[in-house]
Amino acid sequence: MTNPKPVEMHTVGKNCLTLLAPCFNEQDNIEIFYNALKPVVDALDADYEMLFVDDGSQDDSLALLGLLAERDARVKVVALSRNFGKEAALTAGLDYASGDAVIPIDIDLQDPVELIPEMVALWRQGADVVLARRRERREDGWFRRFWAGFFYRLIARLSDAPFHKDVGDYRLLDRVVVDAVRQMREKNRFMKGLFSWPGFRTQVIEYDRPRRLQGHSKWHWWGLFNYALDGVFSFSTAPLRVWTYIGGAMSLFSLTYLLYIVIKTLLYGVDLPGYASIVSIVLFFSGINLIGLGIIGEYLGRVFIEVKQRPLYLVRETRGFDKAPLQ
Repeated sequence: MTNPKPVEMHTVGKNCLTLLAPCFNEQDNIEIFYNALKPVVDALDADYEMLFVDDGSQDDSLALLGLLAERDARVKVVALSRNFGKEAALTAGLDYASGDAVIPIDIDLQDPVELIPEMVALWRQGADVVLARRRERREDGWFRRFWAGFFYRLIARLSDAPFHKDVGDYRLLDRVVVDAVRQMREKNRFMKGLFSWPGFRTQVIEYDRPRRLQGHSKWHWWGLFNYALDGVFSFSTAPLRVWTYIGGAMSLFSLTYLLYIVIKTLLYGVDLPGYASIVSIVLFFSGINLIGLGIIGEYLGRVFIEVKQRPLYLVRETRGFDKAPLQ
């Protein structure tokens, strides 16, 4: 099955929530997450659905999600044909979500389910987006916290989108925001940016992020570094503009140095050229050129991926969608 066309799946009652949980090899967390989430949303004065997107898990995650769907009519499962990455899984979830509001949430319970009632309350008071901002990142080392803070400050300066520091995917999105995000079908997807780009009325709540319940994070340093590059290159042309400035500064420096050499030669004659200085200058400017070409290549590569127009994800099967709409 290929990507569904954007369709109106708004089939459930007023103030219905979709709890959107991407899964990749989370067999140890699924039941615990479900048991923690269910009493919280049951206590809300709202209908809801739990939408799990299995991102090509290699363990028993899909089988366990299928059992949940058979046991609970509120559970729906979308299984992707392979691992497309969390951004694609979130996209698939937004395409299949049918609630008046959608709450993306990690299944490892580092996104506290206890915040959901407060999110819903702010939504009903008029907020279109409710962000959950981390006060503490105790599970991260100081080095990772430092670079996370640096990245959020950098992307906030470079991008026109309203980025918020220490805000992940955990947030509430009104249907109008969900529909806006669904219109953005670019292939290199930085969901934090896509979530932020539409704007709308936004409220922020803060929380202390707990440690992961089971297993370990699927994000490693190299993946996080590339993810940060995706964020910068997807939401800003500043790297290209910076190299325009660098090129202009280098040209000015070269012209100044040329004038210095000409004047010195006219006044004092020709000195024996220095081999070390020539090699150093050539290597330095070669490195500058290669970095500039690399940045151009990053943008060109993204254009190449976009023009191929491949689907963002492929769906292998769905479960729970044949049941009657929630009332």
